Amino acid sequence: MELLPVELIEVDQSKIDRINSVTKSIYRLVTFSRHHLDDDVLNAYLNSIHNLQELLGIKNAQMEAQNEEEAATYLENLQAALVFVVDELKSGVNLTSEVQLFQLLRIISPETNARHPNQYRQTLVQIGAHVCPGPAEVPALMADLFDRLESIPNTILRAIYLHHEMIRIHPFVDGNGRITRIAKNWMLMFDLYSPIFVNDAAQKKLYIDTLAMSFAELNKNPGSWNEHTAAFFEQEIDRLLKNTDYLFDSIDRIGAQRRGIGAK
Repeated sequence: MELLPVELIEVDQSKIDRINSVTKSIYRLVTFSRHHLDDDVLNAYLNSIHNLQELLGIKNAQMEAQNEEEAATYLENLQAALVFVVDELKSGVNLTSEVQLFQLLRIISPETNARHPNQYRQTLVQIGAHVCPGPAEVPALMADLFDRLESIPNTILRAIYLHHEMIRIHPFVDGNGRITRIAKNWMLMFDLYSPIFVNDAAQKKLYIDTLAMSFAELNKNPGSWNEHTAAFFEQEIDRLLKNTDYLFDSIDRIGAQRRGIGAK
């Protein structure tokens, strides 16, 4: 398998600019508002992030678990992973290495790690019509992936690239989707962006279908930037923009409530 060349990435820059603009507006409110106490603003922001994380966990559990018991365990492990990531963020730690993926694996899918401690998968895997690279290829591909991430200066594009290529590699026996999404959001949140999540079944179908078409095209034409790969990047950016607007509205509403207007 050949990784997607990072220099081919093309997206709507105006959306990136909009996300950056709204994110700056959030921090203007935090810094300059006369209608917040410092602790109130900080807590409001952290609560907004927490709410997004809870939605991420609940929706993923509902859509991916096979039964109620599995959903409960799934959600418990996912929330533990989010707590771990938030603690790392508080310590100023970004996601930069493969070792951190294994840390997430131990939390998100402990049974998988118990079977294959700190190892990438040793079996062949197929997701839909996409045959993932063989086990012997995985370590080199993952090392190459992290090398390429360093050459992408934009955090948003770096996080989405990680998501696309890591799912295509599928390095673990189990938990690949969960680990990949948490890793992506770790990168985003480190640079004070909102997390990206798929928030309903229709979006999840679009997400899966778009990835499948992107992988199929890249299998036919390795190293090509195609309409399906472009669509996946744009959909992720659209989700991030929506979540960023949600965060701004949440923070702004706190100020309105303190002023005594617009409160409900």
